[in-house]
Amino acid sequence: MPIYAFACSACGHDFERLQRLSDADPTTCPACGAEGTIGRQLTAPQFRLAGGGWYETDFKKDGDKKRNLADSGSGGGASTTPSPSPAPAKASGE
Repeated sequence: MPIYAFACSACGHDFERLQRLSDADPTTCPACGAEGTIGRQLTAPQFRLAGGGWYETDFKKDGDKKRNLADSGSGGGASTTPSPSPAPAKASGE
């Protein structure tokens, strides 16, 4: 269950509450008892995603190649068609 932060606009009391997503938010301030002055606060997440990017899947077989989706720039469906190679330079004696 997530922990939500709340604040009372009447007295400024901040408090946290462990509740289900489907539970109703509190309506009464536990400090001053005011009704209808409680608002949910926006808080920072408690985890950080680090690394080189997201992989297409982390459960591929050993023979399959993992693709880093952050490198493709499109978020998936990277193009597999090869880019045309430049024509070889001609020798000046020909």
